[in-house]
Amino acid sequence: MRKKIEILSPAKNLIQGMAAINAGADAVYIGAPQFGARTNATNSVEDIAEMVRYAHLFKAQVFVVINTILYDDELNQCKKLIHELYDIGVDALIVQDMAIMEMDLPPIVIHASTQANNRDPKHVKFLADAGMKRAVLARELNLDQVREISEATDIELEFFVSGALCVSFSGNCYMSIAGGERSANRGSCAQNCRLPYQLIDGTGKTLIANSHLLSIKDLDLSDQLPNLIEAGVCSFKIEGRLKDIVYVKNNTSFLRKKLDAFLEANTEKYQKASSGRTFYNFEPEMDRSFNRGYTDYFVNKRKEKIGNWESPKSQGQYIGKVLEIKANGYIIENYEKLNNGDGLYFINADGEADGAQINIIFNNIVIPNTFKPLPVGTLIYRNSDAEFNKMVEKENSAVRKIGVKLYFTETADGFQLKAIDEDGHQNTVSMQAEKVLANSAESVIPNIKKNLAKTGNTPFIVDDIEVEFSGNWFLPISKVNEIRREVLEQLVDIRVKEYHRETFQIQKTDHPYPVQKLDYTYNVSNKLARAFYKRHGVTEIEKAFELQWDPGKARVMTTKYCVKYELGKCARFQRETMGEKLVEPLTLKHGENEYKLKFNCKPCEMEIWEKDAELEFEDEDEQLGWFSK
Repeated sequence: MRKKIEILSPAKNLIQGMAAINAGADAVYIGAPQFGARTNATNSVEDIAEMVRYAHLFKAQVFVVINTILYDDELNQCKKLIHELYDIGVDALIVQDMAIMEMDLPPIVIHASTQANNRDPKHVKFLADAGMKRAVLARELNLDQVREISEATDIELEFFVSGALCVSFSGNCYMSIAGGERSANRGSCAQNCRLPYQLIDGTGKTLIANSHLLSIKDLDLSDQLPNLIEAGVCSFKIEGRLKDIVYVKNNTSFLRKKLDAFLEANTEKYQKASSGRTFYNFEPEMDRSFNRGYTDYFVNKRKEKIGNWESPKSQGQYIGKVLEIKANGYIIENYEKLNNGDGLYFINADGEADGAQINIIFNNIVIPNTFKPLPVGTLIYRNSDAEFNKMVEKENSAVRKIGVKLYFTETADGFQLKAIDEDGHQNTVSMQAEKVLANSAESVIPNIKKNLAKTGNTPFIVDDIEVEFSGNWFLPISKVNEIRREVLEQLVDIRVKEYHRETFQIQKTDHPYPVQKLDYTYNVSNKLARAFYKRHGVTEIEKAFELQWDPGKARVMTTKYCVKYELGKCARFQRETMGEKLVEPLTLKHGENEYKLKFNCKPCEMEIWEKDAELEFEDEDEQLGWFSK
């Protein structure tokens, strides 16, 4: 049996979800009225129901994110919401809190959110044995680690391939609480990682005065799809439930084309996960929508710098260098790619991220609304593409159609039209009509076929038409159009009604959890989650950070990202060129907030601690075994 490979797109709301489906998404993930990790991207149950109907028309799926941690007084409300979501036809829930596995649930499929620590084979296999059908893998994994997980369990594997990156291990960032008492695990991330910081060494010297030291580039694994499929991934996820419709349509379309090329070359093993095909009236390019520059993160292991310290804002598409400065504008390499109204991004003479908007391009000179002196050689990016945005925003920029074959024949008292779509769903409509021979000897069939092929705004495209008449019967075109409209309108309802939703009833298990002691990074915040872990053999359970935060002394982040590496001071990978070691502890400072950095070189991780934490620092050479005390 061929394996289905899926593109999973974000849906901030119903409109953007439908746009994602039209652009070629095989599934969308969307927030409910409560309990989603993006409090600014909630949707009513009614809108989700409409999303479900539209997606199911194309055999695409709808996943609802219920991925915050829950408090005891929210458990009943969460269970009620899950039942409502099941009743409207939602295909699966994406969850973080294991309390949901303890609830009296309908037979709805459960996916483990990336915030559920899906980083190793033992943990993912445990979730599969507990009844979860899919795990959204940690972004930090490399191809070998993905392959190890795939070989350990037959659970479906989902992987982020596009969009913004959380610098922290997902679910384990507590900077929002420490910096302002907002919980990322409760849907209120304050994006502390995108703030500017000072970097201060152990002597009190400021090494870097004002840079976005935790802000990293965006993810682009579009060239890695074949490698990820080979490693076991079946769903490619686009980040971005807070992004605009241009971003969603552009990124979905770009990945759809990439994946389709792979599927067409590997039809014996893989297949598309939904129906229909999309027709584009624009050429998708990911760097023409929001991005901070791109990285493949760690999928091919650590090999390049991934930070974007100048700005957390969109960098966009590289255009070219400034070749010459004029009195009121610039001569820019490849200026012909630019349009009036475009936004430009560049690093100014002070080394700061800056920008301008193009007023007009006149005699090859790019004239901004506000002229800013720039050195010749400055790299120019376009982070707002006026013409492209206008084109992609159009409803017909991406149109999805389902293939259908039409069979028009005569009956004893009239005619009938049968429609069979690409998935085998069919519908037949008959009409009574007196059979009258046409006045002309010219065949009526070509004209009938021409009008049957006009599917208009329906979700169908006619791939083949057969007309079988015993005589050259005359039929008013209005009648042909009427029967075509009726058969296709009914076929829409038939497709939705006959959609097969996978279901699964969670059964409580007691197989052992991979570890017996849980610290606060397991985010246990209610009695049901505690009961779940205890039944699976866990003996010690620390409360979630949100319930026990001791200001000033906590570890607020663990990350594979490394400030030392970004500075060229990594003893593991840059030993030959690193020069003098940095004097630790290194401190990040933003306003009144200060954080200490601790570097764990063996697992190649960096920890961020609050300023009053009492830490022991081991020399990096000792950690790596270069020498011992």
